Amino acid sequence: MANTRALVKRRKAVRNIKKITRTMELIATARFKKAFDRATEAAAYTRKITELAADLSASATNLSHPLLQKRAEVKKTLFLVIGSNRGLCGGYNASILREANQRLRLIQAENAALHLELSGKRPINFFRYQGVKAERTYTQFEDKPRFDEVEVIANHYLEAFIGEKVDRVEVAYMKFLNAARQIPVVETLLPLSPSATAETRPEQKPRVEYEFLPSAGDILQELLPVSFKVRLFQCFLDAAVSEQIARRVTMKQATENADDMIKSLSREYNRARQAQITKEIAEVIGGAAALE
Repeated sequence: MANTRALVKRRKAVRNIKKITRTMELIATARFKKAFDRATEAAAYTRKITELAADLSASATNLSHPLLQKRAEVKKTLFLVIGSNRGLCGGYNASILREANQRLRLIQAENAALHLELSGKRPINFFRYQGVKAERTYTQFEDKPRFDEVEVIANHYLEAFIGEKVDRVEVAYMKFLNAARQIPVVETLLPLSPSATAETRPEQKPRVEYEFLPSAGDILQELLPVSFKVRLFQCFLDAAVSEQIARRVTMKQATENADDMIKSLSREYNRARQAQITKEIAEVIGGAAALE
């Protein structure tokens, strides 16, 4: 029979762990609400500006822009993987890294030069363990990524793509669809596709015809870089809200598991205590009978 004192200590330890996981669940819930509001508000703006850029690009058929030009042969790929700085969020990082690894194998099969960049301590540690060297790493993004921080990275990508230092820019991250569903994806952000919003545009909505003033070239020159920056920022926002959802769910499950363990340990303790009392009673009765 288990030692009752050991059971008491173990039950106390599980109760302390339960307090921690419950607190982390509440913190993740509060952070999720703020991240969710930012992601949903930015999603509407991102969707609209992407639609506008697609409509303008389709309308101005006689114009070309460096960000819209697909290279005949992709020789250099810049690949950004967005993960988290901290763990305790279930399979969040594992699913992203699995998707990123699959994409890396395809890039290597294409014999394209890889420029790997990582955001988050978990992806950084993973690829360091795998022996894959990253050119740049970022750890400043938590649950509140700022546009000015992302804009610095976006400007670097734009400069590299326009200067033909890279032929394609891809991002692996956790895409936020709704509070119940998030999926790991790899998206191509550069070159921009004029039909990028074809799937999200309602079928009954006709394409808008535009009159350009002062000129279509000037408008696209300003709009397309902004469209790319906003899409990259949306990737970081989606990653932030998805991380908080994963952590909230994981900590809730951990709290429920702690409850089950406490109940199980309490039953085991009660059985052990009952057996101990029964044994003591039997010893007293036996001693009394011996004295007679």
